[in-house]
Amino acid sequence: MKKQDKKNFFDTLRLFLRKHKEKAKEKEEARKKLSTTETILSFIKTVVGALVLVMFLHSLLIASFIVPTGSMENTVMAGDFLLVNKIYGASTPQIIPFLNIPLPYKILFSISDPERGDVIVFVFPGNRDEVEASEFQYYLKRCVALPGDTVQIIDNKLYVNNKLQPIAKNAIFDNRVSTDKMEALVTFPKGLNFLHDNYGPLRVPKKGDTIFINPLNYYQWDIFIQREGHTISLSGNSIKIDDKITTQYIVEQDYYFGMGDNRDHSSDSRYWGFIPRENILGSPIICWFSWEMRDHYGNEYSLLEKFTKIRWGRMFRTID
Repeated sequence: MKKQDKKNFFDTLRLFLRKHKEKAKEKEEARKKLSTTETILSFIKTVVGALVLVMFLHSLLIASFIVPTGSMENTVMAGDFLLVNKIYGASTPQIIPFLNIPLPYKILFSISDPERGDVIVFVFPGNRDEVEASEFQYYLKRCVALPGDTVQIIDNKLYVNNKLQPIAKNAIFDNRVSTDKMEALVTFPKGLNFLHDNYGPLRVPKKGDTIFINPLNYYQWDIFIQREGHTISLSGNSIKIDDKITTQYIVEQDYYFGMGDNRDHSSDSRYWGFIPRENILGSPIICWFSWEMRDHYGNEYSLLEKFTKIRWGRMFRTID
């Protein structure tokens, strides 16, 4: 082979090897990019799968609930972390886990219905004068009256259907009878001027009940009817529901009446009204963790301070 030919041969070989090396490098970089993409996709799939599983379990079986207030002391306390058995209302997801963003939901099935004396967890229906709650919240109260029951409180004693009811073993009273006229302006229903310790009698609506409406009791029922998805208006002596003049309304679902065991310091059905059956989810099973949330002045502790205020004695206590 001539000297020039040898030079050309080796130049060509070097060029070939360089291009081969560049192609191999490009393939390796492409493989690494693909591997990174696959890793990211795999991570996303894992996270999404975990969220779906959490939402499924949260919807159908068990939910976790943090008690925000002391209205049920000493049965449960503000800062208790509860596991809730959703026997009263397995539903589609109500919130996005960890973000607490509410979602439209529907009750799928229930294993049983609440009974008097049960501690229940439910979606807060809203304050007395709200058609919808201003924010999504879970509430926890004791169910004291069922659909069709008549509730009355006389000097802080609870009567249902004219029968004196037993006091929950952890109930708290301050033994002061209220004569506060301002309180009468904010109790439910509007216009009846009930007091929290001298309340009623008031019948809890039952599905199929007929409510007779007139200008005198209109404001006792207008929010209730709107919550069931209807329009209602008063003009002179005429009442219209869904733009039709009428004097009666048929209740579309069952309702319950709930009260806190810390009865004199509880925002409950005496102030904001009946609990729709579709809002009731379940009953707490156990307190799996607990810490103090606020100081004696009502100021919330920082996260670090809360870890120094853990209530070890309340962990794994059953709720009844």
